[in-house]
Amino acid sequence: MWNVLGTVKKHLSKSILAAMILGLVIGYFADTSALKNLIIPLTIVMVFPMMVNINLKQVFKKGDKKVLVMSQLINFIIIPLIAFAIGSLFFANQPYVFIGFMLMAILPTSGMTISWTGFTKGNISAAVKIVILGLALGAFLGPVILNLIFGQAVSIPALKIITQILIVILIPLALGMTTKKLMLRKIGQEKFDAKWKKRFPLLSSIGILLVIFIATSLKAKAIVQNPMMVLLLIVPVVIFYIVNFIMTTVIGRWLCKENNKSALVFGTAIRNLNVALAVAMTAFDSASSSIALIIAISYIFQVLFAASYVRIFNRFVRKKPAPIPTTTSA
Repeated sequence: MWNVLGTVKKHLSKSILAAMILGLVIGYFADTSALKNLIIPLTIVMVFPMMVNINLKQVFKKGDKKVLVMSQLINFIIIPLIAFAIGSLFFANQPYVFIGFMLMAILPTSGMTISWTGFTKGNISAAVKIVILGLALGAFLGPVILNLIFGQAVSIPALKIITQILIVILIPLALGMTTKKLMLRKIGQEKFDAKWKKRFPLLSSIGILLVIFIATSLKAKAIVQNPMMVLLLIVPVVIFYIVNFIMTTVIGRWLCKENNKSALVFGTAIRNLNVALAVAMTAFDSASSSIALIIAISYIFQVLFAASYVRIFNRFVRKKPAPIPTTTSA
């Protein structure tokens, strides 16, 4: 099983594309609306592995104040403004797609930020702090930003969004900490690090693929009848990631210490698509599939951009590049 999951994670972009195609086929011929009930359990499967491997003690260590403040200013001011500008240009007449685009933009950052930073031999401690602070702030600032943008045009269920974000963060966090504590007591730190620390992230791939399958199947008939819909969503997503990676690279180069540069880039350019997708599928009722579709598409490009950035960073900045997989979870 672990070999199969390892292959899926290594080729996550292709696996996501396959899940979307399968969702289109099955969703076109069958009613998959009942599968929405699986979203929350599957979201826990997505987020739980990240929580097992996060070391909360690192959050309280001194240092990294500058990069931590900079990352959150970028995450909650600059990137939402960039997303709003791009969304206003492409989705002016598609409010629910626009909400999905903004939801992706205002929820930083995923646990893979830590792994991507490690691939570039960056500051892991700073990456952990950025991830945890971003999750905490995003739970409350996310709905505020959405209300500021869409409050008069679209009803934003702010309390429901906050509730769903807390559910998909706090439950996996409690399960992750408990699981790690029990395993360390039984097998010890050395065996856990050597074997299970690498296995847990593989489990998230199951949740990601199943949630994307469900999201795509719910929108299958509309996509099949209008295939240009997907193509028109790809362009703004690609622009979003290009702008963010270039912008954060420039800021990091001029304002960050050497080992904090990649932590800043991955702590801001990478978005928490797992949580965004879960919120889209559970907090917006009938419009959920429209909101979730652009987030599902973003998975593919986030993986590709992150992996490409690691290669470029290691080639031009590091003398000894760190080995990375062809693709991995973002």
